[in-house]
Amino acid sequence: MIAVPVEPADWYSVPEVAELLGVRDRDVRGMIREHRLLAVPHGPNAAKSVPADFLLDVDHPEGPGPLPNLRGTLMVLADARYDDEASFRWLFTPNEELGETPMAALRAHRTHAVRRIAQTLAF
Repeated sequence: MIAVPVEPADWYSVPEVAELLGVRDRDVRGMIREHRLLAVPHGPNAAKSVPADFLLDVDHPEGPGPLPNLRGTLMVLADARYDDEASFRWLFTPNEELGETPMAALRAHRTHAVRRIAQTLAF
């Protein structure tokens, strides 16, 4: 059986992320370049968009901002030669070993388990 990615419930455009974080659009694009965030084509215009799951809520003690453990995970995936869309699909596809999507596991602070699995992708 082929696993199918779970569609994130909410998405933000780059300008919306900038507004949420109180920064400029170019700062958000910098976060994307630095693997602190990931943006993939989404919606009817296939505009680069950021899943809301990648962001901490405004009322979070460390928020608003990118999910802190996302950057290292995106870097591991990039090292495994995953492009942005492949990384997105991997993060939102249920993983049997985790018992949930890697993204859900990251949000549940199971960073080491997610990265351990991601490191095996390069082989």
